[in-house]
Amino acid sequence: MSRVYPFDDTGTARAVIGDDGTLVEWNDGAVRLLGHPANAVLGRPAAALLADGAPAPAAPPGPRWEGTLGLRHRDGRTVRVWLLAHHRPPHDGGPGDWLVVTPLAGAEPPTADDPLAEAGLIQSPCAIAVYDDRLRLRRMNEAMAAVVGLPEERVRGLRIAEIGGKPQSEELERHLLGVLTSGRPLDVQTFLRTGGEDRAHAWLARMAPVRDRAGRVRGVSMAAHDITDNHRARQRLQLVNEASVRIGTTLDVTRTAQELADVCVPALADFVAIDLLDPQDGGAEAPARITAPVRLRRIAQRSVLPGVPETRITPGQTEQYPEASPQANALTTGRTIAVPTVPGAVGPVPAPHGEGGTPVRESGVHCALSVPIQARGLTLGVAVLCRHRRPDAFTPDDVLLAEEITARAAVCIDNARRYSRERETALALQRSLLPRSLPHTAALEACSRYLPAARAGVGGDWFDVIPLSGTRVAMVVGDVVGHGIRASATMGRLRTAVRTLADIDLAPDELLTHLDDLVLRLSDESGTASAGEAGSPGELGATCLYAVYDPVSRRCALARAGHPPPVVLEPGGAPRALDLPAGPPLGLGGLPFESAEVELPEGTVLALYTDGLVWSRDRDPETSREMLHAALGAYTGSLDETCDRVLHTLLPYGGAPDDVALLLARTRGLPASQVATWDVPADPALVAPIRKQVVEQLSDWSLSEATFTTELVVSELVTNAIRYGSHPIRLRLIHDANTLTCEVFDASHTAPHLRRAKVFDEGGRGLLLVAQLTQRWGSRHTAEGKTIWAELPLFEQDR
Repeated sequence: MSRVYPFDDTGTARAVIGDDGTLVEWNDGAVRLLGHPANAVLGRPAAALLADGAPAPAAPPGPRWEGTLGLRHRDGRTVRVWLLAHHRPPHDGGPGDWLVVTPLAGAEPPTADDPLAEAGLIQSPCAIAVYDDRLRLRRMNEAMAAVVGLPEERVRGLRIAEIGGKPQSEELERHLLGVLTSGRPLDVQTFLRTGGEDRAHAWLARMAPVRDRAGRVRGVSMAAHDITDNHRARQRLQLVNEASVRIGTTLDVTRTAQELADVCVPALADFVAIDLLDPQDGGAEAPARITAPVRLRRIAQRSVLPGVPETRITPGQTEQYPEASPQANALTTGRTIAVPTVPGAVGPVPAPHGEGGTPVRESGVHCALSVPIQARGLTLGVAVLCRHRRPDAFTPDDVLLAEEITARAAVCIDNARRYSRERETALALQRSLLPRSLPHTAALEACSRYLPAARAGVGGDWFDVIPLSGTRVAMVVGDVVGHGIRASATMGRLRTAVRTLADIDLAPDELLTHLDDLVLRLSDESGTASAGEAGSPGELGATCLYAVYDPVSRRCALARAGHPPPVVLEPGGAPRALDLPAGPPLGLGGLPFESAEVELPEGTVLALYTDGLVWSRDRDPETSREMLHAALGAYTGSLDETCDRVLHTLLPYGGAPDDVALLLARTRGLPASQVATWDVPADPALVAPIRKQVVEQLSDWSLSEATFTTELVVSELVTNAIRYGSHPIRLRLIHDANTLTCEVFDASHTAPHLRRAKVFDEGGRGLLLVAQLTQRWGSRHTAEGKTIWAELPLFEQDR
């Protein structure tokens, strides 16, 4: 059968006095002690119960008071009573009050045969107390009296809730009742301020039933152990473990510094500021020796108060700290500087302020730590920890803890800085290898975007627009397998190779064949350089799409090497992917590439891209292609807006997992009125009529200023074709906005060579003359023969 709650209300005289001095509670024990019924005293001043001439007690300095007073009994006599009073702050919406108690029963010392007297080691240094079956104190040793702060004879007969007067005391009393009822021991951990301590201690209360010789439970013993040091040690270890998990989740300096501040507040400090030295010019590391004054940049901060009112500085701002400041001292000496500030003192408060300083009473900071952030022998900045809400100062253990957490964060900050520096270097390298701007050509208008991978950084994606002879233009998009500096360097070599091969006017399939051979050679070189290194097979791979568009014929020849096909948006039509032979990726070797040729109406938009644009872990490739077509289908005339729309539609927030290259081109066409073609007879004597027709055509184009130079170039190229070439021979002039192109076609595959004629040579000066008079010249081979071409720049006076 379970016990009923064993408290009797007459065992303690208990009264509650409001903060205004009136009695608000009066129990039966108080009636038994002084004889006044409750209805006679409630609502009246408590001072009326003092005996005549008895002085009123002085206001206590703390929340507890104890002493002996002379009280007036109902029958008029004076009763001297020892009283214990606890002040209870306002709670549950009610006002504060004083709980006043004094024991009535159990005040006599136990007899020798009392089983409670044999409960434990009264002389033990362990704090021990024994409670009877009504949970009233019967015995406690000197150690427990020191914990309570009251002698045993004063509190004997009181319940633990009455002795302590705190919520924790009531909780302990409930556990004591459980032990009394069940007869089973129990260990309870609690936090409690005891005696004159100004901060709570951690206590382990070990409760056990007290039995008589017959085995009946006659009371409960409690032994209290101060485990504050162990508890704080566990807290510090837990905070260190938490710091190792929460700090350094990314390779971002700002976020890592903020994680350090978040870990320390409120577990270790009330306000934390992280200030770092700015990187040196050129991205060099911080100097090994720091001299004052020091200019620091606020990177992160955290406070227990909303709005961080402790400081005027916001993240991103810089502040200069003079030589006497704790920040400068910590940086110059390389050790932690502790500042126990004095209320009312004026000086530089470490965390919030620099040279200006502010009165400590304004900021509320009473102690602070300036901990240098150091890694690899270099000082990166300083972490400042302040306390203003917590009343206790930093202990030596707190200093060690702050240094340990800061040291862990310093490694993460240093790694983030080195990664950022290396990533910026790699990105700068990659930007230098990519075209800074796209050329303006008569064949098309182009717009591009390049985005590095969000995590991997630089990669091997590239794009290019290459002007070719005859107003044609080449478009290329490629992707080197992998990421990092190596992929970027390989990309730069391949892009240079493509431009070189494009200058000799190779067909798309031939160009990819030569590029495939180059990738094989690079792979062999890489394998030789890394011989003996584990995990470096020396293999390279890449994909590429190469297209050549002719604005005269409005036809486009394309070939691809394992690359996604381009998307075409014709005027008034819907986006569609071009059906091109896939071709093997570059680097396999020995496999052929095939070209395809399509006719593109003027105003057609071509979209060339790398697979990073459409590849995603969250959706299948077909869905990505449909999203790409939908984004292109919303084209309204602006290539820039379309590029942004495509990236916004397909790429996730926060960046793509792979680097992305996107090239949009809108085709233009040259009207027939800007192109003139003549069939050239085999007789050199008939070159003069051809020159005359050229002059007439230039006049029709309002290019009379270019007549002399054009006549010389046409005469030389046509004469060479008649002498050294094969029939048929054709001459073509192409006039665009800035250039006049002269092309001579013949059926011979023999290419001309520029040479310097000797003094007595009768020929050999024609091509040298052409090279001097033109902007550039060259030859290209076709299936039927070759074409020799030369470009003459047109200036404002020519038009």
